[in-house]
Amino acid sequence: MSFDLTRRGALAGIAAAPLVLAAAPSFAAAPVVPSPSLNALAARKGRRFGSAIGGRRGGGIDNPDYAAIVAGESGVIVPENELKWQATRPAPDKFDFARMDAIVAWAQANKLAVRGHTLFWDRPERFPKWLVGYDFGARPAREAERLLTTHIHTVTDRYRGVIQSYDVINEAVDERTGAPRVNNVTRALGSPEALVDLAFHTARERLPQAQLVYNDFMSWEPGSRAHCSGVLRLLEGFRKRGTPVDALGIQSHIEMFSIDPASGVGPYLESEWRRFLDEVVGMGYRLLITEFDVKDKALPGDIALRDERIADFARRYFDVMLDYDALGDVLAWGMVDKFSWLQGFAARDDKLEVRGTPYGDDYRPKPMRAALAQAFAAA
Repeated sequence: MSFDLTRRGALAGIAAAPLVLAAAPSFAAAPVVPSPSLNALAARKGRRFGSAIGGRRGGGIDNPDYAAIVAGESGVIVPENELKWQATRPAPDKFDFARMDAIVAWAQANKLAVRGHTLFWDRPERFPKWLVGYDFGARPAREAERLLTTHIHTVTDRYRGVIQSYDVINEAVDERTGAPRVNNVTRALGSPEALVDLAFHTARERLPQAQLVYNDFMSWEPGSRAHCSGVLRLLEGFRKRGTPVDALGIQSHIEMFSIDPASGVGPYLESEWRRFLDEVVGMGYRLLITEFDVKDKALPGDIALRDERIADFARRYFDVMLDYDALGDVLAWGMVDKFSWLQGFAARDDKLEVRGTPYGDDYRPKPMRAALAQAFAAA
């Protein structure tokens, strides 16, 4: 059954999920969204700007101040975790879309497009617990195919007409070696290639007109060479085998893990990164920035200095990315610092808050937001 596209249906969907849309927390500061919005600036060159948003925990639709920033700046949103297997598939033959339905209803009520993330996250540590030790039985390939295709059919059918762009496969390349990831699902199917090909062909059969994306976190920092090479081999394999992949999603969690004395920001390899992008678009792929933020671990604690350096690093990155006509959607992985996943996954040694998003905890725009606006305007 496809999702109700009407505003009445959207509001009904919200009403049907009271545990997701809990009472909104109270905050002292009102959000400030400059005009024109980042999406309006991006749209001048045919692009969309957007953000991840969650169903709860303050950094989501349950926080009206946070939601106002996302709605005010965005033309497209993506669920942060609510469409992943861990959230939607509590058991092999059971699905739960309450949290995702609420996000879609909120997006429709605010006239925002929705991206799908992800139909399969190819990392065992991100599997639901039941899948980690799953018994595929006497015919493992057939059972693994059933599990994967059932999932893709169920999700794409439910959001048919709503989600037109999916991260079909997420992170199928080992960043340390550049080799394809191997896990119990790839072993059951016979190879890593069998998994990714099956996922993309199944998605294409269900959604002939949708944008099908391979999503990964290789980047322009030193140390990503093996990862970038592995992704290029994967993309080349897709073309050789006729796998229907339209675009590469570049997560863009750019990192300042040390400081370059010459620039005062994190080291980056622009020429190598451009060669990588040139090869990707040379194969006919589109590009997306799917999960942008900045890791500021190496910067000093001073807030004003940190914000200045983060904005400069972001501007340098966007100056490169926006050079490519193949670049379409640009999405931040959250808009307000205190709700960012970076606070837990890329914490600073000095225990200070990571300041890697466009807005501060006071719901006011930071220098990074200004840098993004300038980059879009100058693209």
